[in-house]
Amino acid sequence: MNSPVIAHRGAFKANHFPENSIASLKQAIQLNCFGSEFDVWMTADDSLVVNHDPKFHNLEIEKTDFKTLQQFQLSNGEALPTLRNYLRAGLENNPSTQLILEIKPSNISKERGQIVAAKVVELVLAEKASHRTVYISFDFDMLVKIRSLLKKAHLQYLNGDKSPAEVRAAGLDGLDYHFSVFQKNPDWIDQAKSLGLKLNAWTVNDPAIMSWLLDKKFDFITTNEPEQLQAMVNERNSKK
Repeated sequence: MNSPVIAHRGAFKANHFPENSIASLKQAIQLNCFGSEFDVWMTADDSLVVNHDPKFHNLEIEKTDFKTLQQFQLSNGEALPTLRNYLRAGLENNPSTQLILEIKPSNISKERGQIVAAKVVELVLAEKASHRTVYISFDFDMLVKIRSLLKKAHLQYLNGDKSPAEVRAAGLDGLDYHFSVFQKNPDWIDQAKSLGLKLNAWTVNDPAIMSWLLDKKFDFITTNEPEQLQAMVNERNSKK
């Protein structure tokens, strides 16, 4: 099978890179992962930045201006990445790794979330990164908004509370649920496949669960252990 490996917040763990750093992104590209996942927020003055948590150095990103946030660095000395710079780094010397762009739901309002989704799409288009970008979110309405703006966007829903039929009816491409959701609803796996939906599971670090998902022929597996998962895939391929 082709590599199903998606490096969660980049390939950060083995080399002790900060999560969601450009260093972790470039390492995922070096490992030839299918994708490198990262998280996007919008600052108080409408700058799009890459960070997992709602706060950066104890400052709430959505309520802080970019200049204030920029005073602080990641643990490896990198500046807080802007989405623009992250996309540019992700397109450079990258033969195939996809950019798995998670838009974080706004903690301020659903309306703001719609604005963020539109601004993210605008920037991805401006940077000519659409061919490499997969959009994911826990906010279903954000993904529906993106579909209205981009008919060919790749969209996967994260929250695990909608059936494959509901996801397909909304015009989305895939289910990207916590692995436990699929364990509780194993019938969703075949349902998704029959509807032509992509299957992804997060965040899978246990080899036994990796093996189960590979047996079920998941398209993608999101992990903090991309090297381990890739080794498992390589071993299976060598036995074919």
